[in-house]
Parts: sequence; structure tokens; C-alpha cells
Amino acid sequence: MSYSPHPDSNRNHQTVTCAVVTISDTRTTETDKSGAIIQQLLKDNNHKVADYKIIKDEPTQIQEYLKSLNENKTLNTVILNGGTGIAPRDTTYDAIEKLLDKTLSGFGEIFRYLSYQEIGSRAIASRAVAGIYQQKLIFSLPGSSNAVELAMKKLIIPELIHLVGLIKS
Repeated sequence: MSYSPHPDSNRNHQTVTCAVVTISDTRTTETDKSGAIIQQLLKDNNHKVADYKIIKDEPTQIQEYLKSLNENKTLNTVILNGGTGIAPRDTTYDAIEKLLDKTLSGFGEIFRYLSYQEIGSRAIASRAVAGIYQQKLIFSLPGSSNAVELAMKKLIIPELIHLVGLIKS
């Protein structure tokens, strides 16, 4: 199911190369519904998924993997899901926040606003964040499939080409 937020047909011919990373202590490739949704929505919108991995919710592993992805010069964007809450094992935000060169504060703010409209006040527990790390666009989403779909359809897909273009300019 293709999601086309913009009527501009030229945008449909631009491709962003992405990595999808699921942060989880329990998910496998067979049970990673959120990772599958991200990959499918990217492909449906003519973007390339160059890398997909599930890693444990361990800050050092998350940081090392992001640093290793930086070596891929064709990669424009990394979309992480999982580990953005406030439970003791939710460490994704803590791991990547220290690496970001710039933070896109509006992403987290708007994501929580949209989430609030769907789930109410529980949205305050989300530490979803986006930013720039070593010339790559980074999005960190909750692991919930509904949250992933919301972020992808309402925020990431509509702005992905534009944001990557700004980084490259």
C-alpha cells in the first residue's frame, strides 16, 4: 500500500537509501512487525533499504552500530525503532542523544502531539527523537507498530527527501 503525501510527481523518482534498526531484547526477524512496516513503507515510496538489523537494547551496541553505518557513504538515513520509553531497559534515546550533531526538536514534539491524539496522555512517556549524525538523518521511534506507522506516514515519508536534500546542500 503506497502512501503518497505530496502530489509532486518528481518526488516519486527520488530515492533515499536507508537503514532500519530494531532495538529489542526479544524480537526476531520473524516477529519484528515494526521493522517490517518501516521497510515496506520505505519500499512503497521508492526508497531503498540497504541495511536491516535487530540489536539488543544496550547503549554501547547501539552506538557502535550507528558508527559502523557511518562508513556506508551511500546511506542517507537510519530509522531506529524500540527503546524510546522510560523503562529501565529503554536506552535508545540515551545512546543516540549523545551522538547527534544536531537535533530536530520538531520531530519529537509533533510526534508526541500526534500520538496524544491517538493514545492520550501516555504519549508523554515517548522519547522519540530525530537528528543529524555525521551527515546522516537519524530517526528514533517507539517499537509499537501503531507508533511506527504514525511516524512514517505523517512525518518521515512526507519529509524524507526534503530533509536529506538539506543535509547534502
